[in-house]
Amino acid sequence: MSAAWALFRRDLQLGLRQGSDAATALAFFVLAVAMFPFGIGPEPAILARIAAGLLWVIALLASLIALERLFQEDHQDGGLDLLLLAPAPLPLLVLAKLAAHWLVTGLPMILVAPLLAWLLQLPAEGVAMLMLALLLGTPVLALIGAVAAALTLGARRSGLLMPLLVLPLYVPVLIFGVAAVEASLAGLDPAPHLSLLAALLLAAFAVCPWLAGVALRQAAT
Repeated sequence: MSAAWALFRRDLQLGLRQGSDAATALAFFVLAVAMFPFGIGPEPAILARIAAGLLWVIALLASLIALERLFQEDHQDGGLDLLLLAPAPLPLLVLAKLAAHWLVTGLPMILVAPLLAWLLQLPAEGVAMLMLALLLGTPVLALIGAVAAALTLGARRSGLLMPLLVLPLYVPVLIFGVAAVEASLAGLDPAPHLSLLAALLLAAFAVCPWLAGVALRQAAT
Protein backbone atom coordinates (compact mmCIF):
# COMPACT_ATOMS: atom_id res chain seq x y z
CA MET A 1 0.00 0.00 0.00
CA SER A 2 2.88 2.38 0.71
CA ALA A 3 4.14 2.04 -2.86
CA ALA A 4 0.67 2.67 -4.27
CA TRP A 5 0.18 5.69 -1.99
CA ALA A 6 3.56 7.13 -3.01
CA LEU A 7 2.68 6.67 -6.69
CA PHE A 8 -0.72 8.29 -6.16
CA ARG A 9 0.87 11.32 -4.46
CA ARG A 10 3.52 11.64 -7.15
CA ASP A 11 1.05 11.51 -10.02
CA LEU A 12 -1.33 13.88 -8.25
CA GLN A 13 1.44 16.41 -7.65
CA LEU A 14 2.64 16.14 -11.24
CA GLY A 15 -0.90 16.54 -12.54
CA LEU A 16 -1.49 19.64 -10.42
CA ARG A 17 1.88 21.20 -11.25
CA GLN A 18 1.87 20.57 -14.98
CA GLY A 19 -1.84 20.31 -15.61
CA SER A 20 -1.64 20.73 -19.38
CA ASP A 21 -3.62 17.59 -20.22
CA ALA A 22 -6.19 18.24 -17.51
CA ALA A 23 -6.56 21.88 -18.55
CA THR A 24 -6.95 20.86 -22.19
CA ALA A 25 -9.66 18.33 -21.35
CA LEU A 26 -11.54 20.83 -19.17
CA ALA A 27 -11.21 23.61 -21.77
CA PHE A 28 -12.53 21.28 -24.47
CA PHE A 29 -15.48 20.33 -22.24
CA VAL A 30 -16.38 23.95 -21.55
CA LEU A 31 -15.82 25.37 -25.03
CA ALA A 32 -17.55 22.53 -26.88
CA VAL A 33 -20.66 22.87 -24.70
CA ALA A 34 -20.60 26.68 -24.92
CA MET A 35 -20.58 26.58 -28.73
CA PHE A 36 -23.81 24.62 -29.09
CA PRO A 37 -26.18 27.49 -28.24
CA PHE A 38 -24.54 29.49 -31.03
CA GLY A 39 -24.93 26.60 -33.47
CA ILE A 40 -28.53 25.58 -32.82
CA GLY A 41 -29.92 28.82 -31.44
CA PRO A 42 -30.82 30.02 -27.93
CA GLU A 43 -34.28 28.41 -27.81
CA PRO A 44 -34.60 27.22 -24.15
CA ALA A 45 -36.87 24.26 -24.92
CA ILE A 46 -34.47 22.82 -27.49
CA LEU A 47 -31.41 23.36 -25.31
CA ALA A 48 -33.08 21.77 -22.28
CA ARG A 49 -34.13 18.76 -24.36
CA ILE A 50 -30.59 17.96 -25.52
CA ALA A 51 -28.68 19.18 -22.45
CA ALA A 52 -28.23 15.85 -20.66
CA GLY A 53 -27.14 13.92 -23.73
CA LEU A 54 -24.92 16.72 -24.96
CA LEU A 55 -23.10 17.12 -21.65
CA TRP A 56 -22.53 13.38 -21.38
CA VAL A 57 -21.23 12.99 -24.94
CA ILE A 58 -18.80 15.90 -24.61
CA ALA A 59 -17.64 14.72 -21.17
CA LEU A 60 -17.00 11.31 -22.71
CA LEU A 61 -14.93 12.81 -25.53
CA ALA A 62 -13.07 15.14 -23.16
CA SER A 63 -12.07 12.20 -20.99
CA LEU A 64 -10.20 10.71 -23.96
CA ILE A 65 -7.90 13.69 -24.32
CA ALA A 66 -5.74 13.04 -21.27
CA LEU A 67 -5.90 9.23 -21.36
CA GLU A 68 -3.36 8.83 -24.15
CA ARG A 69 -0.57 10.07 -21.86
CA LEU A 70 -1.64 8.06 -18.81
CA PHE A 71 1.25 5.59 -19.16
CA GLN A 72 3.17 7.23 -21.98
CA GLU A 73 5.65 9.23 -19.90
CA ASP A 74 6.40 6.21 -17.70
CA HIS A 75 7.02 4.18 -20.84
CA GLN A 76 9.39 6.76 -22.27
CA ASP A 77 11.47 7.55 -19.18
CA GLY A 78 11.78 4.00 -17.83
CA GLY A 79 9.27 4.48 -15.05
CA LEU A 80 7.21 1.59 -16.38
CA ASP A 81 10.05 -0.82 -15.61
CA LEU A 82 10.12 0.44 -12.03
CA LEU A 83 6.37 -0.09 -11.74
CA LEU A 84 6.77 -3.67 -12.90
CA LEU A 85 9.52 -4.25 -10.31
CA ALA A 86 7.67 -2.54 -7.46
CA PRO A 87 6.73 -4.68 -4.42
CA ALA A 88 3.05 -3.74 -4.78
CA PRO A 89 0.76 -5.64 -7.19
CA LEU A 90 0.65 -3.97 -10.59
CA PRO A 91 -3.19 -3.67 -10.65
CA LEU A 92 -3.01 -1.72 -7.39
CA LEU A 93 -0.45 0.65 -8.92
CA VAL A 94 -2.70 1.10 -11.95
CA LEU A 95 -5.55 2.03 -9.61
CA ALA A 96 -3.32 4.55 -7.85
CA LYS A 97 -2.44 6.21 -11.15
CA LEU A 98 -6.08 6.20 -12.20
CA ALA A 99 -7.20 7.75 -8.91
CA ALA A 100 -4.78 10.64 -9.37
CA HIS A 101 -5.78 10.95 -13.02
CA TRP A 102 -9.50 11.11 -12.17
CA LEU A 103 -9.00 13.72 -9.44
CA VAL A 104 -7.13 15.97 -11.88
CA THR A 105 -9.31 15.45 -14.97
CA GLY A 106 -12.68 13.90 -14.08
CA LEU A 107 -13.52 15.77 -10.88
CA PRO A 108 -13.09 19.26 -12.41
CA MET A 109 -15.54 18.34 -15.18
CA ILE A 110 -18.11 17.26 -12.59
CA LEU A 111 -17.65 20.51 -10.66
CA VAL A 112 -18.09 22.69 -13.76
CA ALA A 113 -21.05 20.66 -15.07
CA PRO A 114 -23.71 22.69 -13.15
CA LEU A 115 -22.58 25.90 -14.83
CA LEU A 116 -22.74 24.30 -18.27
CA ALA A 117 -26.10 22.75 -17.42
CA TRP A 118 -27.39 26.24 -16.57
CA LEU A 119 -26.03 27.50 -19.90
CA LEU A 120 -28.03 24.77 -21.68
CA GLN A 121 -31.19 25.57 -19.70
CA LEU A 122 -31.25 22.18 -17.96
CA PRO A 123 -33.93 22.31 -15.24
CA ALA A 124 -32.65 22.50 -11.68
CA GLU A 125 -34.04 19.10 -10.73
CA GLY A 126 -31.81 17.49 -13.35
CA VAL A 127 -28.55 19.17 -12.34
CA ALA A 128 -27.99 17.19 -9.13
CA MET A 129 -28.79 13.96 -10.92
CA LEU A 130 -26.37 14.89 -13.70
CA MET A 131 -23.57 15.38 -11.18
CA LEU A 132 -24.38 12.10 -9.43
CA ALA A 133 -24.45 10.21 -12.72
CA LEU A 134 -21.13 11.77 -13.75
CA LEU A 135 -19.69 10.88 -10.36
CA LEU A 136 -20.51 7.22 -11.02
CA GLY A 137 -19.81 7.23 -14.75
CA THR A 138 -16.54 9.12 -15.18
CA PRO A 139 -14.50 6.61 -13.13
CA VAL A 140 -15.84 3.87 -15.43
CA LEU A 141 -14.64 5.87 -18.43
CA ALA A 142 -11.20 6.21 -16.83
CA LEU A 143 -10.96 2.50 -15.97
CA ILE A 144 -11.94 1.37 -19.47
CA GLY A 145 -9.67 4.00 -20.99
CA ALA A 146 -6.73 2.76 -18.94
CA VAL A 147 -6.97 -0.64 -20.62
CA ALA A 148 -6.97 0.99 -24.04
CA ALA A 149 -4.08 3.27 -23.07
CA ALA A 150 -2.05 0.26 -21.99
CA LEU A 151 -2.93 -1.74 -25.11
CA THR A 152 -1.90 1.08 -27.46
CA LEU A 153 1.22 2.02 -25.49
CA GLY A 154 4.09 2.47 -27.89
CA ALA A 155 1.92 1.95 -30.95
CA ARG A 156 1.97 4.35 -33.87
CA ARG A 157 -1.00 6.70 -33.98
CA SER A 158 -2.19 5.54 -30.58
CA GLY A 159 -4.32 8.68 -30.39
CA LEU A 160 -6.41 7.32 -33.28
CA LEU A 161 -6.53 3.74 -32.07
CA MET A 162 -7.71 4.51 -28.57
CA PRO A 163 -11.08 6.08 -29.49
CA LEU A 164 -11.80 3.12 -31.78
CA LEU A 165 -11.21 0.76 -28.88
CA VAL A 166 -13.06 2.54 -26.12
CA LEU A 167 -15.98 4.38 -27.72
CA PRO A 168 -18.08 1.23 -28.25
CA LEU A 169 -17.44 0.27 -24.61
CA TYR A 170 -18.48 3.74 -23.43
CA VAL A 171 -21.98 3.38 -24.91
CA PRO A 172 -23.60 1.66 -21.87
CA VAL A 173 -22.26 4.37 -19.55
CA LEU A 174 -23.63 7.04 -21.87
CA ILE A 175 -27.05 5.38 -22.08
CA PHE A 176 -27.54 4.89 -18.35
CA GLY A 177 -26.07 8.29 -17.46
CA VAL A 178 -28.42 10.16 -19.76
CA ALA A 179 -31.36 7.94 -18.79
CA ALA A 180 -30.88 8.78 -15.09
CA VAL A 181 -31.10 12.51 -15.81
CA GLU A 182 -34.07 12.10 -18.16
CA ALA A 183 -35.91 9.98 -15.58
CA SER A 184 -35.34 12.62 -12.92
CA LEU A 185 -36.71 15.34 -15.21
CA ALA A 186 -39.76 13.21 -16.05
CA GLY A 187 -40.57 12.61 -12.39
CA LEU A 188 -39.63 8.93 -12.59
CA ASP A 189 -37.33 6.95 -10.32
CA PRO A 190 -33.71 7.20 -11.57
CA ALA A 191 -32.52 4.53 -9.12
CA PRO A 192 -32.47 1.66 -11.69
CA HIS A 193 -30.21 3.64 -14.01
CA LEU A 194 -27.93 4.70 -11.17
CA SER A 195 -27.78 1.09 -9.98
CA LEU A 196 -26.67 0.00 -13.43
CA LEU A 197 -24.00 2.71 -13.46
CA ALA A 198 -22.82 1.52 -10.04
CA ALA A 199 -22.75 -2.07 -11.34
CA LEU A 200 -20.64 -0.99 -14.31
CA LEU A 201 -18.29 0.81 -11.93
CA LEU A 202 -17.87 -2.29 -9.75
CA ALA A 203 -17.31 -4.51 -12.78
CA ALA A 204 -14.76 -2.12 -14.27
CA PHE A 205 -13.04 -1.77 -10.89
CA ALA A 206 -12.74 -5.55 -10.64
CA VAL A 207 -11.56 -6.26 -14.19
CA CYS A 208 -9.89 -3.24 -15.81
CA PRO A 209 -6.83 -2.80 -13.51
CA TRP A 210 -5.85 -6.43 -14.09
CA LEU A 211 -6.32 -6.14 -17.86
CA ALA A 212 -4.30 -2.92 -17.92
CA GLY A 213 -1.57 -4.60 -15.88
CA VAL A 214 -1.34 -7.48 -18.36
CA ALA A 215 -1.17 -5.03 -21.27
CA LEU A 216 1.56 -3.02 -19.52
CA ARG A 217 3.66 -6.12 -19.03
CA GLN A 218 3.30 -6.92 -22.72
CA ALA A 219 4.28 -3.37 -23.65
CA ALA A 220 7.43 -3.58 -21.52
CA THR A 221 8.69 -6.77 -23.17
